[in-house]
Amino acid sequence: MHQTNFIVREPLLDPKQQVIGYELSWQRAGMESDVPGDEDLGALISYVAQQLNDDEDGWLMGGAQLFLEATPALMAGGALEGLLPQQVVLVLNRVKLDSPDTIEAVKNARAKGFGILLRNANSRTPNKDLMSCVTHIEVRCGDADVAKLAKLYAALKHSSSVRMVASQVGSWQEYDTCASLGLDAFVGKLHLTPREGYQPKGMNPSQALIMQLMDQVRKNADVPHLESLLKRDAALSYKLLRYINSAGFGLRTEIHSLKHAVTLIGYSPLYRWLSLLLATASTTENAAVLMQTAIVRGRMAELLAQDKLPKADAENLFVTGMFSLLDRLLGIPMEEVLRHIQLSEPVTQALQTREGPYGPYLALAEACEIRNGFAGALANVLSLQPREVNGAHLAALAWSQSFTG
Repeated sequence: MHQTNFIVREPLLDPKQQVIGYELSWQRAGMESDVPGDEDLGALISYVAQQLNDDEDGWLMGGAQLFLEATPALMAGGALEGLLPQQVVLVLNRVKLDSPDTIEAVKNARAKGFGILLRNANSRTPNKDLMSCVTHIEVRCGDADVAKLAKLYAALKHSSSVRMVASQVGSWQEYDTCASLGLDAFVGKLHLTPREGYQPKGMNPSQALIMQLMDQVRKNADVPHLESLLKRDAALSYKLLRYINSAGFGLRTEIHSLKHAVTLIGYSPLYRWLSLLLATASTTENAAVLMQTAIVRGRMAELLAQDKLPKADAENLFVTGMFSLLDRLLGIPMEEVLRHIQLSEPVTQALQTREGPYGPYLALAEACEIRNGFAGALANVLSLQPREVNGAHLAALAWSQSFTG
């Protein structure tokens, strides 16, 4: 299957700001918005099923939900094979709710275990038989005022167990408003949007210790010295070893100590693990979505560069992606972050200006988080085909579940 589109990923948050899933959609190169047809939608569904359902390991997304647009025709065919129904919500966009074909397709999909979300439904009096099968209804934040939203939600809650998903949530103020009404999930650019009026607290003690460790690892300090630093925080030691032994790193031998890790693997992977640990140690607001985004960015940038750059550069790109949201995770400006820890010039350049040898890889990973039409041009700069970009994207998303799923 020849691909000309790029996958866009938007996180789905619950009322506690935890990431509970993702909406995946196509974006054509150079286009901010597009209305995909059955062929494009079917291609995305088939590709997601192929990449995220492994013959040996099964479904790779853990408990995360995936929202994928479909049509009654696709639902009636074999396009859904390979997906895990219990973890997938099918989005019906602009369908006729009183159509017998729609009702039959929805009933069949629900019988298999798929969730069903209605978007832009073009009927004011939806068929009751259909609504009994619908699991989610989308409410666009800009389409209704707060009073109408509250009234609609209350009515639906009384009549069924349908869940309400707020889409196009453009600010944390809108998120708070929708959450106060009792809505269940939220999709938007919240991971790219600082919370208004939020006063950063700066680094917490665990983060400060991790940054000190990273600086010493970069200087190739001896293992006893590193162990003495790590012993200052027993919980941190446990968490680091848990990450090193997680499925995401694919080690065949279980690591029991920092000395064992350095002896068996070396300093470079230790630096990588610490960068992951630094992101996950954040206690700032909306840390969960920032951490998840940073992990996917880092792994995706690394995978994109694996066949283009030397191994050491690909590993540096993992750190670059992880650090791209470190200012938000630490609650301090990026300039201050870079003063706390010495990074190579290519990493620093990428973080500050998205230029240099690493900058385009980071920019491409970021372009797959927002529908701005830039992914195609950035991929061309790196001589990457859409299939390579999409493969790295989904592989990184699945990999991230080893740590946060």
